[in-house]
Parts: sequence; structure tokens; C-alpha cells
Amino acid sequence: MNQFIHGTFPVGLAALLLVAGQGLASAADEPQTALRLPPGPGNPRNSEGDFIRLKDGRMMFVYTHFTDGAGDHSKAYLAARYSSDAGKTWTTDDKVALRNEGDLNIMSVSLLRLDDGSIALFYLRKNSLQDCRPLLRRSNDEGITWSEPAEVINAPVGYYVMNNDRVVQLKKSGRLIAPVALHNLPGYAKPDWAGIIMCYLSDDNGQSWRRSKTTMKTHDQAGKRVMTQEPGVVELKDGRLMMFCRTDGGSQFVSFSRDGGDTWPPLRASKIISPRSPATIERIPSTGDLLLAWNDHSGITPELRGYRTPFTVAISRDDGKTWSVPKTLQDDPYGWYCYTAMTFIDDQVLLGHSAGDRRRGHLDTVQITAFPVKWLYETTSRDNAD
Repeated sequence: MNQFIHGTFPVGLAALLLVAGQGLASAADEPQTALRLPPGPGNPRNSEGDFIRLKDGRMMFVYTHFTDGAGDHSKAYLAARYSSDAGKTWTTDDKVALRNEGDLNIMSVSLLRLDDGSIALFYLRKNSLQDCRPLLRRSNDEGITWSEPAEVINAPVGYYVMNNDRVVQLKKSGRLIAPVALHNLPGYAKPDWAGIIMCYLSDDNGQSWRRSKTTMKTHDQAGKRVMTQEPGVVELKDGRLMMFCRTDGGSQFVSFSRDGGDTWPPLRASKIISPRSPATIERIPSTGDLLLAWNDHSGITPELRGYRTPFTVAISRDDGKTWSVPKTLQDDPYGWYCYTAMTFIDDQVLLGHSAGDRRRGHLDTVQITAFPVKWLYETTSRDNAD
């Protein structure tokens, strides 16, 4: 843990200039585990969630608390924990944020502070393999109570996946973007796990939604279908949107929209080398750089190929063209690190993510990892040696 990996990941000139002259990282700046929620009696899995800062300064983390099994279709509700010290420590007991209302479960939370000041809670309601769709509830009392749910996708009813911490609101237009992968419709002979990628868009603060003009199936140069799943988007400084998807093609695949997520060119392989595991990319408020959290496989050993380890971060000063040398948060060879929610508070980074053990539960443990933004820019003795 907390060792730094150096592989063939590209380092941009801007990133090299950034780290040049920086001092060595101190032990006090090293990433810390602020909260870890392993499974327990009657609670076989705790899974991914998202953060929101409340008006009284506290942080709220809402995650999925499973009750009758550890599978993706097992019963679960949404639970909340709170921090009053910028994410360093968290409350010890769950508060039920939303009881299960699905025939199977509810999960995959995105939390947003909307332009009108309310909190938006997006989540998946999973009824069956033919009906899994994102819903939206609102709170005007800082998460104490929630409105009735509104469907982001009314029709066609199908099995759509939207990861946690995925919905974004564009800065200039205020448009809401919900990136999803469609995997099943009632007319299908069987689910299409290779995925059809699309976005749902709202220009009235979530009151109504429409599908993007572009929907994407991805193929390689030989015409073979590439599995594209669990898309995310991030707004770039020039107003474009960058989409990134987990794939079985050896890297995150990316696409760029110039019209607020309505149309997209085909997804293409990137230099973000990874297994079939989701990444998270968001902008660091204090520096303006992008922060990427993912499983860096650019220099992975053969015995770990395909597994969701190590858990790494890198920064980009040129809006994703190049990335800094990755820093490792955790590198247990049996670790299973993924489904990362990212937020920033008082120059601290908080990552809420799955951190299980593939010998046992894979996705059964959720963890919050905290570190100062400056740690991302500090060098280590190994960096200097290289």
C-alpha cells in the first residue's frame, strides 16, 4: 500500500513541469482510510455511493446497504453516514436514507446540488433483468426528506446501468447529463452485456428528460463487438464533454461531444490502460486539473492482468490529453478497487469506493479514502530516483 507504480503511462510536459521542484511527500500527507464498512451479520455487502456537502458544512455519504445477499440483484436500501470534520471521521451508525422500493434493490447513487439549491438524489431502481432504470428524488431540507421519485427514462422500459457519481450538471448551460448503458429490452432474446451507450439530458433542472441523438455500439477494426459499459462524462474547459467507458478492449474508451452530450463520435481506445473496470474523472476545484482514479494496468504483471488492482490516481493539466505518473493508493494483489465516488472539501480529496477482497467478497466492502490535494503534486524519493 502507498507504493508508487511507474509503467508506460504517458506523462505530459505540463505534468513534468508541475512536479519539478516539488518537495518530498510527508507522512502526514499520505492517504488515509477514513471509513471502512465491511460486511456483517444481516449485512452481506456494502457497496458504492456518493457524497454531498450539506449547508451546515457536514459531508453526507449515501451508499448501498445489502440485506439478504451480496449479489448485484440482492435486496438493498440506501444508507447514510455523516462527517463533521471534512471527511476525516464519520458517524458510526447508519441512517436509512431511502428504503428499498425495487422488486430487487436500489443502488448506484449520484448526489448533486442543483442550481435551485435543492439536493438531487439519483439512483437505480432494479425490478428485473428487463426493468432497471435511474430515478430522481429531490430534497429541500438537506437530505432529511425526499420527494416522490421521477423516472429519468420513461420509455422504452429496459435494463439500463448508470454508475454511482455519474450525473453531472454543466456549468454554463445548467444541463443535466445522465450517461447510461442499455443492456436489455423486453424484445431481446437475451441481455446484450456488450452495451449500447447513450446519455439522457435535461434542460429544465430534471423536470423532463430526453435521450441523446447518438447511441453507440462499439466495434474494433476487425468488426468485432467491443464491450462498452458504465459510462461517465466530465466537462472540459473548452466546453466539450469527454465520455469514458470501461471495456474489454484493454483501456478506457473515450469520445468527445461538442453539443452538450447530444451527439458523439464513435468511442475509441485511450491511453488509460485498465482492466474491465470503471474509472472516475473529475476536476480539482483548487487547481483546475483533472483527477483520474482507476486500476492502472500499464505495467501490470501477468498474474494480475484482468483484476481490479492496484487502485491508482493521476492528474492531467491539459484536459485529458496526457496524464501524470500514477500514484498508488492501494495495491493488495487480492484487492478489488472500483466504483469510485470523488469529491473535494477544504483542499482534501475524498474517494468513496469498493475495496473488497477477490478471495472472498469482491464488492462487499465500501471504503472512504482521504488525502490532501497537495499529495497529488508532491514527489517521492522514488520519483526523484527516476
